[in-house]
Amino acid sequence: MSPDGVPDWLPEWCLDHLGNRPAAVLFRRRSMSAVFGLRLADGTTAVVKARPGDGRAVSCVAAQARLAENGFPCARPLTPVVGVGPLAVHAEEFRPGGEVLSGDSPEVAGRYAEVFARLMTGLADLDVAPPLPNPRWVRWDHTDPGLWPSIESLDEKDQSLVPAHVLETAGRARRRLLAAGLPCVLGHADFEAHNLRWHDHEVRTVHDWDSLAWQPEAALVGAASAVFPKVGPATLPPIDSTEAFLAAYQDARGRSFTAEEQQVAWAAGLWPAAHDIRWESLHGYTAVSGKAFWTQAAERLRRATA
Repeated sequence: MSPDGVPDWLPEWCLDHLGNRPAAVLFRRRSMSAVFGLRLADGTTAVVKARPGDGRAVSCVAAQARLAENGFPCARPLTPVVGVGPLAVHAEEFRPGGEVLSGDSPEVAGRYAEVFARLMTGLADLDVAPPLPNPRWVRWDHTDPGLWPSIESLDEKDQSLVPAHVLETAGRARRRLLAAGLPCVLGHADFEAHNLRWHDHEVRTVHDWDSLAWQPEAALVGAASAVFPKVGPATLPPIDSTEAFLAAYQDARGRSFTAEEQQVAWAAGLWPAAHDIRWESLHGYTAVSGKAFWTQAAERLRRATA
C-alpha cells in the first residue's frame, strides 16, 4: 500500500485505463471488495473496485453497463474488467449524493419493490454467463456438505452458537427452494437500504452490482422483500411489509406469480435472514433480527409450504 492508502498498482492502472493518475483519494472502503473513490490529475472523478477474480465480475459489470445505458439509476462503468494478479478490477463513474430511505413499513416496501421491478425488467433479456457461485447469502443451491455453503472462516467457529430454530428454519426453507425447479434469471441479491440512495422521493443510485445472482425470479424477489430495510445488522421486516413488496413487484411487472412462485418467494426471504443470524451468532453478536425471526418463522414457512 502507498502512503495515501491505495494499492501500489492503482496509480499506474488509472493511468493506463483512465488516462490519469490519482491526485486525491475521496474515500476508501473495504468489505468483500476494495473500493476507492478518486479524483484524477485532470480533475475528473472515478471509483475503482477490486475484488477476488472468481469469474463473476465480467457478467456483473456487463449487467451494470446495460442498465446504465438504458437510463437505470446506477453508476456507469468506465472500463471493462481487468485482471490485476488475483484481482478483477474495473472503474465506474462516481455518483455521490442522495439519502438512505429508512423504514420497513408497507409503503416503504412498495417503493423499494417498484425499483426492484425496474431492475429485473432491465436485466430480463441480457445474455451473459451466470455469475456463479452465487453470493453466499443466497447460495442455498450449493453442493457442499451440510446446510450452509462451505466458508472456512465461518465453518471453523463453534457452530453450537447458532440457535437450533434458525438451523431448522433454514433447512426447511432450503428444501422448499431446491424442490421448486423454476428457471434461473439474473438479479440483484443484495437489495438492502444501504445500497440505494434516494432524492426527492425518487431513487438516485443503486449500488453493489458485485452482488448479482443467478436464481429464480421469485426467489430473488422474495430475498429482496426480506432485506430491503437493512442498513447494518440483520433485520427482518413485518410480514405485511413483505406482502406489500411482493404485491407491488408483481403490479410493476404486470404479471402475477404462480402459487409455486409465491411459495418460493416466502421461502427465499428466510434464507438470507437465517444466514445473517448465523454470521452474527458465530461472531458473538446479538442478532437484531433474532426476535422477528423467532416470531415470524412459522408463518413464513406456512406461506412457503415448507
